Amino acid sequence: MWSLFVSLMAAVILSVDTRPNAKLKSQSSSGLLSDCVGNLMRLSLDKALAVGNELEVEAVNGTQHVVLTPSLAAQCGYSMESDPSGNTRIYSSLLGCYVDNKNDRIFNVGLRLRMYSNSHSDVVTHDVKQTCSYTQWASTEILCDRNYMEVSGFIAAPDTGAKGPAQNVKDGNNLPDASGAAHGIWKVTFYTPEPVAMVLREAEQAGYGLKLTSSRLVVRSPYNTAQTTSEEVGGVPMEVIRVSAYYQTPHGLNVMNLAAACPTGGVLFINNLISWHVPRRLTPLVDGSFEVLELHMGINGKRLDRSQMATRGYTLSTTHHHIVIEIPVGSPDGHFKSHAPDYQYHITYSVEPMLEVLWRTTDTKDDTRYKVLFPITTPLMPQPPHVQENTVPEARVFSVVLGTFLHDVVLKNITFSTGVLTVDESNARGFTIQEHKYANGTKDYSLSVPFDADVVLKHNPEILVTTYFLPLTFGFLILPEETTFAHKVELQALLQDVVLPKITGTCNQKHFYITVKYGSQGKNFQAMVGFRHLTPEMAEEYKIQENSTHFNVELPYNAEDAVFELLTTDSLKARVDFSLLDDDNRLLADLYLSCTFPFTTTTCHPNGTMTATAVKVQSVANLDPSSLTLKDQSCKPAFSDDRFALFSFSVDSCGTTRTFFDHYMLYENEIGLYYNKGLYYRGVAKTSPIDPAYRQTISCYYVVNETQTVGVSSKQRLYEPKAEIGFGQLKVQIRLAQDSSYQLFYQAEDYPVVKYLRQPLYFEVELIDSSDPNLELIVEKCWATLDEDRTSLPSWDIIVDGCENPDDIYATVFHPVVSDSRVLFPAHFKRFSMKMFTFIKDKAVLKEEIYVHCDAVICDASSRADSCRGQCVKPTRQINARPHERKGAKQAQRGKDSTQQRQITSGPILLTSTSE
Repeated sequence: MWSLFVSLMAAVILSVDTRPNAKLKSQSSSGLLSDCVGNLMRLSLDKALAVGNELEVEAVNGTQHVVLTPSLAAQCGYSMESDPSGNTRIYSSLLGCYVDNKNDRIFNVGLRLRMYSNSHSDVVTHDVKQTCSYTQWASTEILCDRNYMEVSGFIAAPDTGAKGPAQNVKDGNNLPDASGAAHGIWKVTFYTPEPVAMVLREAEQAGYGLKLTSSRLVVRSPYNTAQTTSEEVGGVPMEVIRVSAYYQTPHGLNVMNLAAACPTGGVLFINNLISWHVPRRLTPLVDGSFEVLELHMGINGKRLDRSQMATRGYTLSTTHHHIVIEIPVGSPDGHFKSHAPDYQYHITYSVEPMLEVLWRTTDTKDDTRYKVLFPITTPLMPQPPHVQENTVPEARVFSVVLGTFLHDVVLKNITFSTGVLTVDESNARGFTIQEHKYANGTKDYSLSVPFDADVVLKHNPEILVTTYFLPLTFGFLILPEETTFAHKVELQALLQDVVLPKITGTCNQKHFYITVKYGSQGKNFQAMVGFRHLTPEMAEEYKIQENSTHFNVELPYNAEDAVFELLTTDSLKARVDFSLLDDDNRLLADLYLSCTFPFTTTTCHPNGTMTATAVKVQSVANLDPSSLTLKDQSCKPAFSDDRFALFSFSVDSCGTTRTFFDHYMLYENEIGLYYNKGLYYRGVAKTSPIDPAYRQTISCYYVVNETQTVGVSSKQRLYEPKAEIGFGQLKVQIRLAQDSSYQLFYQAEDYPVVKYLRQPLYFEVELIDSSDPNLELIVEKCWATLDEDRTSLPSWDIIVDGCENPDDIYATVFHPVVSDSRVLFPAHFKRFSMKMFTFIKDKAVLKEEIYVHCDAVICDASSRADSCRGQCVKPTRQINARPHERKGAKQAQRGKDSTQQRQITSGPILLTSTSE
């Protein structure tokens, strides 16, 4: 038991080191408190004096100073204990070796405390003197302390008739020889159960303490000696010593039979309750019947009254076989201690109850006072730290509290994703770590880490949403043992905080100019030009210039990644598609920049030579320019590549025709791709000699002394339909796509379709059952209503005069259509997207569903009528560029109060099956 004391927080030791070179200092007794508790003197030493020092204790009796080693303390009736905070208690039996005993009534206890600093250069001393009065001696007194057992019996004079365990020895053969003491203890016999006799000197050398006072004989034994036995009494393990002591008095030789039995177990731990069981009948001490006169419970050697016990929740009771003391775990008289088996946090609770019993035997009427100081420590109790996350994503700071811990736990470091940082290093990096202490002696730690710190991991599960992830491992130290343990914590927060990049573009007469402004994620995207990733080689070709906020791209109109849309007499309409994708190939932003550039298709030379350029436009994407010829199919291009074919010929060759007018002559020819040459178009063999797949008429007017280019036209069919522009029932269908790829569409059984507020709706309008490439579908207008009736009110315009509604803060976006296995004629399709919305009036939602209706017209591709001037194609707006998201009724003021913004589902989105 004594060795436990050495390892505690106060570093209290018993040492025989005299330290002759140490400098001696005297100091006041502040922080020391001594008192008398029955047959014990108790000295309390405050942690402020003990922590960080080594303590040496000397027993003082007059001029006699004796250093108490652990073995000497157990032999002479001294014990010590310390809690994890460093508070220390020293107990001295009033019958101890070095106590000044005045007739077994007044006891003067003297101690000297020597405190050595860590450097051992200084010594601070405290002298303690305490006088105790104790007169309530029973015939037999038994004291069970943490490191020794003590039993004393009353010595009665032969003819006084006083009660006591002493007996006169009448056998003269047992008298001591001349070497025995004239008045004192001669010898002792231990029973194990075999008798083992020792004279006084032998017993003391074996570690036993024997003392004869004016009225009592005292025997003291450490635990677990050769002459003590372990027995089980009433199911409780006990340490037992039985001894007969022979002592000389003026009246002759007497013998006293003494026994002590001290519990070493009997503790149960059930539901945070300590239950200590002591046998009610101690058979090694009591043979016959007896009566319990007093029964007391105490803590740390001092009795408690009933009110004190009730306040603390203690109970003292008896059963048929046991005396039972119950103490709640965590009561204020005990203390907790931290441990870390297998690097996991555990705690124990320790408390030192005292049991004091006074009983009287029925036959001899002898009284026995039985007093036990019994330190109890619970088994290890797992105490996994509790994680309280207080993160508010909008504040952009992770905040977590980890606890609770006992006072002997210290946070040493934290392992982040980038490495290990001490507490000081973490605070220096701006990661705020604070220790919070509470009145009950516990504490916890709080940590704050900004989202933007380099130790925070980030990814985007959705385009506009960032997931912030902070893995942590807290490293702790338990003092004074310096035992380590760790606890892992993973924090995660989602925040809709992504600002997407923005693409804008312009053109001059020869180039496309595109500017990409970075969003909140900087350059974390993949750029696509057409269908190709923008590589470093392409970046050099397209003269990319960049800085910290944006980059610029310059593309020639005839760049490889540009597509040609329309060829006219003096211009070429070209388009470049530029898009930004994230690492998951999700679209962040895109731009479809279409511009018209000056372009000369035909040149008429004064010497009667014509040169003409044919261009592969997007509508005939599979055209091979090298296969084009003039009317005379033997006249082939003078030069061709995969996009252009250049013809040069004289006006009197290659099937050129001539027509005379009043003041000029007109020469005409045609560039075409003729099926009767056995060529393939879109992988299908063509044999018709009438309808070429491509035809471009070229002509020159020759005036006196003047040559001038006068016209050009490009057609996909020889016989071009010339439909009058008008309105009527058209065979057109509108469908809702599942995403921007326009590959999967909602079917009839999927309706109603549920969409979130502001979620894009992707529509496709298609001219069906037509294979005429000269027809173009134009969506003239679209609108949304609350009901299936397309004439119902309120309504909101989505497309007006073929373009997005200029009054809509979330403008409709048109998407280009390119040829693929499903789309044979891109001009027969129109695609647009809009944001899901609801109708509101007076800031109230009218109905959480919409129906979309459209009117469309079919045009001749070469028509210049107002209704056929073409569909608007403009840059895609940024996804989160606008703050408002609900639409008011068309006749009412539109809602703009940001407090009305919320995410709701709206549907069904019901689509009309026909368009007008």
